Amino acid sequence: MKKTPASRKTTPPIEVHGSARQPLGMPPAQFLRDYWQKRPLLIRNAFPGFVPPIQPEDLAGLACEEGALSRLIRHDEARERWQVQTGPLSEADFAKTGDANWTLLVQDVDKWDADVAALLEPFAFLPSWRLDDIMISYAEPGGGVGAHVDQYDVFLIQGLGQRHWAISTDPAAPKDFRPDVELKQLAEFTPTHEWLLDPGDILYLPPDVPHDGVAFGGPCMTISVGMRAPSQAELTGDLADYLAERLHDEQRYADPDLAPAKAAGEIDAAALGRLRRALPFAAALDEDTLRDWFGRFITRYRVAQTPAPPARAVGEAALRKQLADGARLLRHPWSRLAWSRGKSGATLYANGQAWPAPLALAKQLCAQRELAPGAAPSAAAMELLLALVNDGHLVPRKARRR
Repeated sequence: MKKTPASRKTTPPIEVHGSARQPLGMPPAQFLRDYWQKRPLLIRNAFPGFVPPIQPEDLAGLACEEGALSRLIRHDEARERWQVQTGPLSEADFAKTGDANWTLLVQDVDKWDADVAALLEPFAFLPSWRLDDIMISYAEPGGGVGAHVDQYDVFLIQGLGQRHWAISTDPAAPKDFRPDVELKQLAEFTPTHEWLLDPGDILYLPPDVPHDGVAFGGPCMTISVGMRAPSQAELTGDLADYLAERLHDEQRYADPDLAPAKAAGEIDAAALGRLRRALPFAAALDEDTLRDWFGRFITRYRVAQTPAPPARAVGEAALRKQLADGARLLRHPWSRLAWSRGKSGATLYANGQAWPAPLALAKQLCAQRELAPGAAPSAAAMELLLALVNDGHLVPRKARRR
């Protein structure tokens, strides 16, 4: 009997229709399985007959309050310039806006208005601690903030008028920012999907999806339900602070098993092993990360001062000439050095900074206070010596005349 081929998994549609009974156009469990943090979704008519819970003039009034977080963004299309003004705003600020190419953003509106806060109820299928705030934007035709990415999930509810949305689902889409704009706008943006949203429509975007929304045709208001998404840096920093507050000062790095140093200044495998025992979460770190962090940390730990760079930067040609004339390099008294072995060569640490280094030179720099590199250091050695000289860690000293 001939076997039928296994059915292929179909990609869930990017556009569905909602209803009063199912605003997501599907049960929450299906949305979480197929879309949440995976792919964008446009939900047409998610809230039938939607009436915005706040009027534009009330939103503008809130933007004038001292405690409200607001921004007024103007776009000069002719010169491609963007102007960002942070609140509190005034009536005079709004009088200068004109009738096109500007938008008002007000964050945490749900904390100020109970009717706005009620919009969170349809999203109760998400953990309440994941919900961040409701931000509302009002824009005149052409108003927006430019193409950008968010690092959190967001539900964009069209509240008033129409907004043209363009997004890119291309995983290879560039994410570099424009250097000439205060806003974090994308330098390049090529949309793969475009829609015009009407009141009651919702556009869901997972993190890191490039998108651009522009008010179309007339006054436009969009209600953004944003999620909390702390970065790994924020989580790690706060956890470290939390643990540090609860650890006793008597609990310290210890090395009762210390053996005579084979090479001065080396952060060896035994030291890394002690670190893993001393640090509550160091076991999760790979060896390269742990070694790099510790090299930077220990060379700046309890250093009262740091070397000052020379008044004028030293060029490679000048330093080579000094060395050829017999100059020696004296380590600055406030320079603290350490080194570690790598897969190729070594890394030299100096007062919290790190440089790739030839292994022999790293050992020599840590072992000797005064160095005589000779007339012709290798290119790699010269690059390191030049960096250390220009950071003030090494001070050239003329050869003594006899």
